[in-house]
Amino acid sequence: MTRHALEALSRADVVLLDHLAPHQDLPRWAPKAEIIDVGKTPGKHRVPQRDIDQLMVQYAQAGRTVARLKGGDPYVFGRGAEELYVCEQAGIPVTVYSGVTSSIALPALAGVPITLRGVSHMFTVVSGHAPLSGSELDQLAGLLKDGGTVSLLMGVKSLPHTVAGLRKRGVPESLPMIAVQDGFRPKQREIYATLDDCLETLADVKPPAVITLGEVCAVAGPRRDEVMARAFETH
Repeated sequence: MTRHALEALSRADVVLLDHLAPHQDLPRWAPKAEIIDVGKTPGKHRVPQRDIDQLMVQYAQAGRTVARLKGGDPYVFGRGAEELYVCEQAGIPVTVYSGVTSSIALPALAGVPITLRGVSHMFTVVSGHAPLSGSELDQLAGLLKDGGTVSLLMGVKSLPHTVAGLRKRGVPESLPMIAVQDGFRPKQREIYATLDDCLETLADVKPPAVITLGEVCAVAGPRRDEVMARAFETH
């Protein structure tokens, strides 16, 4: 939660809350606000997106200050741009305060940097909401074999498809991975795996979770000293 977001919540008359947004202390952060849960979970949309758009506009046009609270960065697979556009079309002024995307924050929570000198100098963020196409898997396999890092959001259900595609494209079975489930929540879990054993090791991981793949993930496993030595060698 950024300072700007906290200040916005303190001024809000209405908060439209997403499922993944921080909410434990929301009554204290937004003491005068009506809090409306419009969150979505896999396969269950409490409030359809079109209705969320209408709620934002209706409350704002009624003269109320509306805060739309999302988890992470609303512009990373978060419909932030679409919701901003809806408000703009209705003539409603909007300020966006981006948080820290879970694609970076959750691996970091497990001690995994998304890049590391001498190990990984590039990364990509991928939505696993739908199974990846052949060309997308080609790109990811090439990135991983070149030492890149992949942060997979919403990819728990489609993980078997992703793993099979990477194996077929020659990604080493020893490729390390880390899954962080329920990050920054009381039931947070961090599970280390490799491409070889991940379907068994991560079998009980449930959304919400971020799965990070790449050589840099070895810093969370038994090869930590080896990988960190490579970083220091490049100083």
